[in-house]
Amino acid sequence: MPATDPIHDLLIVGGGINGTGIARDAAGRGLSVLLCEQGDLGGATSSASSKMIHGGLRYLEYFEFRLVAEALAEREVLLRIAPHLTRPLRFIMPHVPSLRPAWMIRLGLLLYDSLGRMGGLGRRVTLPGSAAVELDRPPLAESLQARYRKGFVYSDVAVDDARLTLANASAARLLGAVISPRCRFLGAARTQGLWHATLEDAGGRKIVLARALVNAAGPWVAEVTDTLPAGAGTPRAKVQLVKGSHIVVPRLYPGEHAFILQNDDRRVVFLLPFAERFTLIGTTDIRVDQPEDARISTDEVAYLCRAASRYVRTPVEAGNIVWSYSGVRPLFDDGRSDPSAVSRDYTFVLDRTADLPALSIFGGKITTHRRLAEAALARLRPWFPQMGPAWTDSRPLPGGDFGTLSELVDGLRQHHPALPPSWLRALALRHGSESDKVIGDAQSVAALGRDFGGESYHLYQREVEYFIEHEWAQSAEDILWRRSKAGLSMTPAQQAEFASWLERS
Repeated sequence: MPATDPIHDLLIVGGGINGTGIARDAAGRGLSVLLCEQGDLGGATSSASSKMIHGGLRYLEYFEFRLVAEALAEREVLLRIAPHLTRPLRFIMPHVPSLRPAWMIRLGLLLYDSLGRMGGLGRRVTLPGSAAVELDRPPLAESLQARYRKGFVYSDVAVDDARLTLANASAARLLGAVISPRCRFLGAARTQGLWHATLEDAGGRKIVLARALVNAAGPWVAEVTDTLPAGAGTPRAKVQLVKGSHIVVPRLYPGEHAFILQNDDRRVVFLLPFAERFTLIGTTDIRVDQPEDARISTDEVAYLCRAASRYVRTPVEAGNIVWSYSGVRPLFDDGRSDPSAVSRDYTFVLDRTADLPALSIFGGKITTHRRLAEAALARLRPWFPQMGPAWTDSRPLPGGDFGTLSELVDGLRQHHPALPPSWLRALALRHGSESDKVIGDAQSVAALGRDFGGESYHLYQREVEYFIEHEWAQSAEDILWRRSKAGLSMTPAQQAEFASWLERS
């Protein structure tokens, strides 16, 4: 297996939000980057989040002030650079005196607001602050059981996590990075002043050369570390795998607000408006042994249904579930026994043996992926003094260079009056200002090709071909559940027919 040219500055293992975020940042600083991902980009934890860019209100109880402040600042950055994939969201917290006193919640929210303003660093903070709210008045009275009369409201941000990962990968590619999904990392060795890494894809095995290796493999971070030669004096960090599961049900309440619900175990469960007609409920915290254990259990289903049913007027039952998913968080093992208490902050372990660095990343959140990338490159700067300065907080991600979403949607409808308005809106939410690249020269519905169904979302052949040609999609799951959420609006028969069509194409 001869080595393939050229020599890359960085070999990044892992195509989740952290790996693609580092690839984007590094490529923009002038480094040559190769990213390999064993499956689909964002195919594991990065598409299985709670779909939020948030400071983490509950982390204040664990004194994670730096993490919360950094995350709160990132809300504004991501609203600015990815306006098609993010949107402000108001969260309602019903007050339950037996769980937390009102003064404690109010004090926590005031601190949350204060940390958010501090994180603005002189920039305008657009999200409104917290306040007390009466729950027995419309529209909230239509949502909750009558016993909940008072509560609090604060701001965070909703996000399309899978598409945010893809946007970072696309940006990195535009800047010269090589993005290789479905390319497995088998191991690497330090030889003749370079990393010699063995990769395997559909074409077989090959050797690639790099000056530095970044292990951003998420739940597989320890497995990748175990394939590398151990440096003298470099500790083997431990990872704690914590599963978070979610369920999706038909919309439980009117309005575009979310709920944060206190539970008897002192955890919180979120209800979020999702994909127009649904409510997302999550999450759980269950320690698991393997990344492959990312499957929702019957106990988790019961837990989430019970937590939501305690508050909303319409009881949530397992039979209501239209979709469920689980992800495994690769948290740095800090010795805590309670999975909910383990820090969500990121930790780096740097092995600098033979002056050939290997940087392994533990933990992190989708919210702080951009700051994590900056911190990772700061760790690697001694080996790449020529790299440029930090830059990613001001340049829009692909599709993010437009004014307001309503203006974008109105423009699409004016320029394409023959195309379905609901589909054009869905297109704007997925592709932003790049929607016209998907539409191309289509002037009629017939020109969009086959309609695979999906009620208001309607998945058309033209967009499917765009996913395949420009966004690395290969399987039905890639398209129905990550590039889009069209699977939610399709019948099982439509999903099966689409998968069959894709396999034949």
